[in-house]
Amino acid sequence: MIDPLETRGPGPAAGPAAALGVAVAQFAPGREPAVNLAAMHALAETAVARGARLIVFPEYSAFFEPVMGPSFVAAAEPLDGPFVRALAALAADLGVYVVAGMLESTDDPNRFSNTLVAVDPAGSLVAKYRKLHLYDAFGERESDWVRAGAVEEPETFDVEGLRVGLQTCYDIRFPEMTRRLVDAGAELVLVPAEWVRGPLKEQHWRTLLTARALENTVYLAAAGHAPPVGVGNSMVVDPMGVELVTIGETTDVAVAWVLPERLSAVRARNPALVLRRFAVVPR
Repeated sequence: MIDPLETRGPGPAAGPAAALGVAVAQFAPGREPAVNLAAMHALAETAVARGARLIVFPEYSAFFEPVMGPSFVAAAEPLDGPFVRALAALAADLGVYVVAGMLESTDDPNRFSNTLVAVDPAGSLVAKYRKLHLYDAFGERESDWVRAGAVEEPETFDVEGLRVGLQTCYDIRFPEMTRRLVDAGAELVLVPAEWVRGPLKEQHWRTLLTARALENTVYLAAAGHAPPVGVGNSMVVDPMGVELVTIGETTDVAVAWVLPERLSAVRARNPALVLRRFAVVPR
């Protein structure tokens, strides 16, 4: 008899009908939204060919350059702007869910929101998340240009019966962030990111992603920028902290299968969420 804890995310032919193909799509966005969208469309087609039903793109997929400044504010758009409309068309064309990071305009002429959007196969916007923890660390000052999101109820949406939660990049350093999503029912947490390279930064990225999945007994899919600015290493981690798929430094797509029975088996074997003594309370 096979122990369900030994299941390692088979492909679509071997997996049960309830398995969800989740893709992390890694590339290096630039200054031209049209070029970025073309790259995303090509990656999405590859992801679908490999069996994905949910595709996760990085933070700042719409626009990026190495030094943040006024150009980011100028590139910001509303949620019904060209970038989200293009994502909606992509999702509808391929019949998949798509999640990506964008620059959302605000009523402040000097700041934008670092926002994630999720669109469904009908092309409808089903979730949005504005980054809570801004990257004011390692010599950077994201808050000089970005308006932090408000502390609200965790943002989740459903994909084929699976509850999905959203967080962004630097958020992963704050364990209560992921725990709040899991308390809201998230079984899969998505982490679009632009994890900047630097001393020990790749180690931090891999360790933090694994820890958030392991301590919450949850699936986690993280999509980042390819080098030279980002560390790459986009991955999907399962509830036991196993890296199911990982992309190195290249532009590519990796697909893993999220299995509800794997999640249930892990939580039965390690009921850490039930045994904890403290609840997460927003500060």
